Amino acid sequence: MMWGRSYSGYLLVLGWLYVYSASLVSGGDIVHHDDSLPNRPGCNNNFVLVKVPTRVNGKEKEEYVGVGARFGPTLESKEKHATLIRLAVADPPDCCTTPKFKLTGEVILVHRGNCSFTTKTKVAEAAGASAIIIINNSTDLFKMVCEKGEDVLDINIPVVMLPLDAGSSLQKFVDANDTVTLQLYSPKRPAVDVAEVFLWLMAVGTILCASYWSAWTAREEAIEQDKLLKDGSDELLQVSTTSSRGVVEITVISAILFVVVASCFLIMLYKLMSFWFIEVLVVLFCIGGVEGLQTCLVALLSCFRWFRSIGEFYVKVPFLGAVSYLTLAICPFCIVSAVIWAVYRQYSFAWIGQDILGISLIITVLQIVRVPNLKVGVVLLSCAFMYDIFWVFVSKWWFRESVMIVVARGDKSGEDGIPMLLKIPRMFDPWGGYSIIGFGDIILPGLLVTFALRYDWLANKKLKSGYFLGAMSAYGLGLLITYIALNLMDGHGQPALLYIVPFILGTLIVLGHKRGDLETLWTTGEPERPCPHVRLQPQS
Repeated sequence: MMWGRSYSGYLLVLGWLYVYSASLVSGGDIVHHDDSLPNRPGCNNNFVLVKVPTRVNGKEKEEYVGVGARFGPTLESKEKHATLIRLAVADPPDCCTTPKFKLTGEVILVHRGNCSFTTKTKVAEAAGASAIIIINNSTDLFKMVCEKGEDVLDINIPVVMLPLDAGSSLQKFVDANDTVTLQLYSPKRPAVDVAEVFLWLMAVGTILCASYWSAWTAREEAIEQDKLLKDGSDELLQVSTTSSRGVVEITVISAILFVVVASCFLIMLYKLMSFWFIEVLVVLFCIGGVEGLQTCLVALLSCFRWFRSIGEFYVKVPFLGAVSYLTLAICPFCIVSAVIWAVYRQYSFAWIGQDILGISLIITVLQIVRVPNLKVGVVLLSCAFMYDIFWVFVSKWWFRESVMIVVARGDKSGEDGIPMLLKIPRMFDPWGGYSIIGFGDIILPGLLVTFALRYDWLANKKLKSGYFLGAMSAYGLGLLITYIALNLMDGHGQPALLYIVPFILGTLIVLGHKRGDLETLWTTGEPERPCPHVRLQPQS
């Protein structure tokens, strides 16, 4: 039903390397714990993001985002409890010496430089300010800490830093004699956002669909081979070859090489991350998305008799070979869908198109790439387990930041993250943003889950006595624990495979040993073939 099935299979294997480099679950962190910076009584606050809604002459204006300091009192967490305070600009601007005018509870706006943050804060507090906002000298934010030997126990006003563009905008209003008032508060994220529930359902549902499709395909191939065995046909060898056309089986060597090459690819993403490079990734994602969406739609529509009959007629297309009429009819729709997503990907609704293309691509990869036995699955997931831990946690020691998190967020690219992610907007989060999961956290465990269901169907095992139920439950539980850890870490990105891999491998190995199938699962990955006259049936 698809053109160039074998070619597209290898194309998607290369695409798998592309999606493999994104293996992360994140909710977007708003609290930063940094033990590398000074931490002592009075200077031990977490670095929290701060909302600064403003009003000019009584009318609501922009809401800015700043960062709190290591020192000073903590801010209110709810907007209704945050006091609306008038803003004043410091004179001298750096606030390193006593201001020329007396303050009566205003928030004072000062510039960074010429003295320490704590010195500015103490001067502002002594002048009567109720809070201090420090304008950074660049458009990013800076962690404000205490200098060595400074006494900060007597600081009793909140300290917030704003980026240069935000601070300059506020100063222009004040210089124009406008009345500027603002609030300072740092809302907390909800313990659980409904986005994480839907993301969990999407990941589990994607593997579920891919597993049944893969098992159905393997069962149909086995039934066809059994018929030929029964008839003693000489066509068996030819059918055995053509039935697996387009399917790529992973070996132990390729499983290890995938991790090595994926690490190199991740480093390339990290070093070359920019707007133009994201554009290249978007094009690659669209190509894979078109291929995946087309494959899924053709398979789905072929379940209906009228569409199936259309799919049985082929036409030769230059460079593509024989292409079914059904594929030709669906292809333009898939291309248009990918182009529309690419053009409108900056809009708030674009996540829907990204998830549809992404899920289609994941399901297609899980049809084309297969794990032949448990041994290869153990090697693959064990390597991925170490890959995840290294690039999320250990990479901080070499690069001073988590390479995986930086790549997933698309830092320095001007884009809202890389496209090889499933994401859903955080619906009840005051900070907004997206909950995300990398393709690798679905594809890699999914390879072993689909293997388990193929084995169950070929061995005529029922659902309760097979391995699919255990593997699927282990994946769901591992992903659930990932989200629990995500919330305990204040939304800081987590390597999902750290939690998923032990659950899946442990479940399959323990069940296989208990039921006496471990040797078969480990080596051949296929049960003993039934007699030719026995018809294979799916489990009930």
